[in-house]
Parts: sequence; structure tokens; C-alpha cells
Amino acid sequence: MTELAHPAVHPFFVDGQRFTTDKQNLTGQEIKTIAGVAGNYQLYLEEQGNTPDRAISDGETVQIDHPEKHFFAVPPATFGKK
Repeated sequence: MTELAHPAVHPFFVDGQRFTTDKQNLTGQEIKTIAGVAGNYQLYLEEQGNTPDRAISDGETVQIDHPEKHFFAVPPATFGKK
């Protein structure tokens, strides 16, 4: 009997909450959709050490499979509004 291959599960985090995908790559929009982040929020990838965190556009593809990625979402800027 042949065993069925199980899809690999790749965990990632958005705002400290863990999510998983069977895809090795996701776009910024796919990450926001999976995590339930509003479309007008900006997504950032947390970098290691002193490397600045990186903004991820909706159309940018990010490799999810290794190592675990940590993202955070920022609401749209409200500068100058009262």
C-alpha cells in the first residue's frame, strides 16, 4: 500500500499570532488574507539584529518555508489629521 504524501506545513507569525501554510512562498496580500489583516495596512517583515524591518508590498513574494518568518501589520498613516 502506498502512503499519501502529506503537504509540508510552514508556520509564520503575524502580530505574534501563529499561522500555517502549505505553500513555500506567499505574497504580502496572501499573508494579510490568511492573518485577517485589513487590506489597507502595511505589512513588515521583522529582520534579525540591527537590520531594519522590511516593508512587504501586497505583490511581493516572501519565502515562508525556512526559517520561520515574523511579520507585523501597521495601520495606514494618519499624519496631519485631527
